[in-house]
Amino acid sequence: MTPGIVVFIFLGFIFLNLINISPTWGQEAEKAKPLPLVQVQPAQMAPMPQVLELTGTVTPTRQARLASPSEGPIQNVRVREGSVVKRGERLVTIGRSGAAQAQVTAAAESLKEQQAELNRIKILVESGAVPGSQLDSARAKYEGAKALLAKAREQAGDYFVEAPWDGVVSKVLVKDGDFVAPRTPLVEMYDPGSLVISIAIPEAHVNEIKRGAVAQVQLDAYPGQTFPGKVSLVYPNLDSRMRTRSAEVTLGTPVSLIPGMFARLQLSLPSTGEVLAVPLDAVLLQPNGDKVVFVVQEGKAQRRLVKTGSEAGGRVQILDGLRPGEAVIIAGQEKLKDGAAVKVQGGVEQ
Repeated sequence: MTPGIVVFIFLGFIFLNLINISPTWGQEAEKAKPLPLVQVQPAQMAPMPQVLELTGTVTPTRQARLASPSEGPIQNVRVREGSVVKRGERLVTIGRSGAAQAQVTAAAESLKEQQAELNRIKILVESGAVPGSQLDSARAKYEGAKALLAKAREQAGDYFVEAPWDGVVSKVLVKDGDFVAPRTPLVEMYDPGSLVISIAIPEAHVNEIKRGAVAQVQLDAYPGQTFPGKVSLVYPNLDSRMRTRSAEVTLGTPVSLIPGMFARLQLSLPSTGEVLAVPLDAVLLQPNGDKVVFVVQEGKAQRRLVKTGSEAGGRVQILDGLRPGEAVIIAGQEKLKDGAAVKVQGGVEQ
């Protein structure tokens, strides 16, 4: 017998054995694979604190925009952005123009004229040539000219813009050599002790947030840290355009803040009683935005589409898709398929 015939007979023998294998062999192999192990927890009705998540900005409540009281050249800017200043400290000097000096000269000449007129009226009154009432009128005109001269001299001197209280300069809007008109903004400053976190409360929650409401605050400038705070002020009016109500949150611990810092806040809302809730880990977010959970029924994982509500304390409110008492898979469900057989850790569907 040739080698080729031997190989052919051997392959035929293997083929005959394969076709005689029981058709349930694949099913038995499938049954032999271990079932996915999952942890379950029953969906329960329980009180859940309501939390409102908002963003805010660090803002000073005490700030000043100092302006020029009259026209003139800027002669000495003594501060820059970030300068720490004390109350009464000179920030900017404004020189007086030639027109101011001309006013002093004119006022002085007017005073001389009124002085001469007053002396003349005195002599006439004493001689009986004119009534005494004219002396009172002349004296009033003299006093008026004297006041105008004093005012002109005051305005002719340099003017110093001073800090109204201790603070930090945030903006310097002029430089030496600029010529400014009256009421021109010169310097902006703020009080670092007045920094708060400004927030905007949506209209749907404006009646739930009151002064004293507890807040948990996270600042991007302090990653990984959470600071306690409280609502210190709620504005009385609603913004008709944005449909929000402004409020301020003050931190309960000393933190170095800078105006403009970004903050994330969680505000505690009044409890709404018991709600149906499950652990956050039980809810899976799908690529299309749907949220699903898996429940165990008769040893199999059943996929459920759910609607969620508020989150607090590691739990999430279930608005639709679950019933109280159903065994929700809280671990081991990441790769499950709908209808897959599972093994519950502990052997009991809770």
